Amino acid sequence: MLYGLGSITRVAYNGISMVRVITIPVGPLQTNCFVVWKEGDDQCIVVDPGAEGDRVVLELARLGLKARYVFITHGHVDHIGAVNFVAETTGAEVLAHPGDNLAMKTAPLQAPLFGMKPFRPPRITRYVEEGDTLSLSDVTFTVVHTPGHSPGSVSLVGPGVVFVGDLIFMDSIGRTDIPGGDFETLRRSVTEKIFVLPDSTLIYPGHGPDTTVEREKRMNPFF
Repeated sequence: MLYGLGSITRVAYNGISMVRVITIPVGPLQTNCFVVWKEGDDQCIVVDPGAEGDRVVLELARLGLKARYVFITHGHVDHIGAVNFVAETTGAEVLAHPGDNLAMKTAPLQAPLFGMKPFRPPRITRYVEEGDTLSLSDVTFTVVHTPGHSPGSVSLVGPGVVFVGDLIFMDSIGRTDIPGGDFETLRRSVTEKIFVLPDSTLIYPGHGPDTTVEREKRMNPFF
């Protein structure tokens, strides 16, 4: 269902808590930027604003939401291009894993290769590690370190949802033939951190449609 500039793909329930997710594909590579919030609350998390920051901010304003966090799943160019714009416009805290510091510093040099506007490396407010938590009202999200696509790839697990960056996609996985990538590490990250979640958990990847843990355990050819 179309909903403003993005689309509401699913609504996840956990008892009386309800998490809403809007997907906004941005930039030349159509990277999924996610806006995540609890029903009835005006605080939100913006995951991977890779480009078109003005479009993302406009969607927040239309929904009446205030960005509390900008969460970076990994430091590749198509996932961080609008981080500074969104954070500086909204006052949000910027969170990333230190394992992708080098990637984030060098990513702006790659922007012209992908038809992206020039940008500065993200200004990280706080580095996150395995087990760190973020809160929106009474809803808690947990950071899990999921390397393989990049050394500092992290996923964000909430009630009934997980945001995985380019770790795993519907019927596929992220590239491991790039600097910092490793196929066996990625497989372990998926099996030990993602496939242990309830089967009904919605997987929100960095590109393409959302899927579920159950579906990928059963149908993903890499597992």
